[in-house]
Amino acid sequence: MPSPGQEVASIDFESMLGGPLIAAVNAQAQSAMTTVNFIKEVGFKKAGDDQDPTATETADPIYVTFKYFKEIMPFVPADPNASPPTPAQPAQFEEQALEVPILTMLPIPYLRIDLVTIDFNAKINSVTYRKTDTSTKISSELEAKAGWLWGSAKLKVSASYQRNTQQGNTVNRTYSLQIHMKAVQDQMPGGMERILSILEDAIRSTPTSALPPSSP
Repeated sequence: MPSPGQEVASIDFESMLGGPLIAAVNAQAQSAMTTVNFIKEVGFKKAGDDQDPTATETADPIYVTFKYFKEIMPFVPADPNASPPTPAQPAQFEEQALEVPILTMLPIPYLRIDLVTIDFNAKINSVTYRKTDTSTKISSELEAKAGWLWGSAKLKVSASYQRNTQQGNTVNRTYSLQIHMKAVQDQMPGGMERILSILEDAIRSTPTSALPPSSP
């Protein structure tokens, strides 16, 4: 009969525990590639000659353009006490076009697996049983004959004894494997921070009209 210790020793812990860890590493790699694809697809547009296979692929940042009116001269109220009195001067506005790289406006996903917990529970119940059944059977038979001055009697007794013994082993096995994984938002790499800093410096605001409109 195998003992519970032998049962546990026969379990392939290398595959059972190493499999979830390998899966966590692969998940981390897929998360990194997802971040790369997100930056390339959302933040940059491809530009280059597709017909020339030796041409170097370049990526231009995608800009989002906003239009707004910028005050270039504030409103000046009238001064009746001045000599001569000065009338009110309306505020002057100029239409501006603000171009912002879209990558600076979006949260970039940087997921990192922070904790992996593997719980393995093994429950082995080994039971040895022995069952003995005993039965005894007794039967009797009596014959008697009577006559003048004599008589006879006959007694017949029979007995039987049976004993059955059964024994064996019963092993119950219960295994459970629980995996807890915790992912957190990781810090942005230094190279990406530098790229975002350059893109923030590239935010520009340019006038769209030659003559600034006046407020009524």
